[in-house]
Amino acid sequence: MQIEEVRAIPFSIPYRKPLLFASGQVDVADHVLVQVVTTDGVVGTAEAPPRPYTYGETQASIVAAVRDLFAPAILGLSVLDREPARARMARTVGNPTAKSAIDMAMWDAWGKTVGQPVHRLLGGFTDGLRVSHMIGFDAPQVMAEEAARIRAEYGITSFKVKVGRRPIDDDVAVCRALREGLGEEVELYLDGNRGWTPSESADALRRLRDVGLSRVEELCPADDVLGRRWLVARCDVPFVADESVPTPADVTRELLAGSATAISIKTARTGFSDSLRVAHLAEGLGAEVVIGNQIDGQVGSACALAFGAALRTTSRYAAELSNFLDMSDDLLTEPLVVADGRMAVRPGPGIGFEIDDDKLQRYRDDQ
Repeated sequence: MQIEEVRAIPFSIPYRKPLLFASGQVDVADHVLVQVVTTDGVVGTAEAPPRPYTYGETQASIVAAVRDLFAPAILGLSVLDREPARARMARTVGNPTAKSAIDMAMWDAWGKTVGQPVHRLLGGFTDGLRVSHMIGFDAPQVMAEEAARIRAEYGITSFKVKVGRRPIDDDVAVCRALREGLGEEVELYLDGNRGWTPSESADALRRLRDVGLSRVEELCPADDVLGRRWLVARCDVPFVADESVPTPADVTRELLAGSATAISIKTARTGFSDSLRVAHLAEGLGAEVVIGNQIDGQVGSACALAFGAALRTTSRYAAELSNFLDMSDDLLTEPLVVADGRMAVRPGPGIGFEIDDDKLQRYRDDQ
């Protein structure tokens, strides 16, 4: 099970329409497929989605970090040597999605080697998750119609509403249109991507109190230390930390400082190994967790699904697994399926997917 090769393959797949949020915009999934190849011929695979406006990584930087820094550091290790690999990669600061993709590819290779699904190696709590879908910026009626279509086609009844990019009146109007169009039984929650100030956030939450939001996420910047604590202390729904908690240490800081009451776990950011750390830390501190989405493709969504289904705490709430539906294509031989608002864990060893080589050749950027 020794690692003899690490591949970083850049690829680009257009979205059907731009995805807009307060901190950026995504028109193309310009991601990196990361593969760990063992001496037994096993190939473990994961996906690294660059988010320069959040972590400072680009497609080119991920490829360079994997190829020039991390691959030389872990060649010769066993796929079971996750802690030595983590320690060696930690010598380079940052680069969270590059490190996480390598970690998950190692887990995938281990699962394939021993013939076991990764979600069982991680804990095996359940065989599927309820799905939540993100609705990007648009006119209120357009967003309401999009959510209604997603519910009718896939049975999804949980929606993340992006806010913080435009005047608060527009975001309030969107939330009311969604509630009126979808009814009381649908879950709605906000993600501000740090776009509001604490006072703007408090104003918006006051005006939306009768809409029945289940939670809110990263409404204001984490570095507004006093303002954020002031806001969280007055928030009557869970306040989820996301971009502000890229490491377990950050999770500890935000929770103990009173700057958040719940944590979004993104496997694209913390892999499987550090996501376990975050989940166990949050459980020990009495904070709830949700499975977030890094605007992943189907490879990344399969990784998030495997992790979310592994633990009781991560499987409690609807997981953000469906934004690949906005992509024009993907790389899997068998696409992920959302049915009746749920996604089942993929059968078979490893994370449970296979890459379509023809599609990879079509969309890769390094030829």
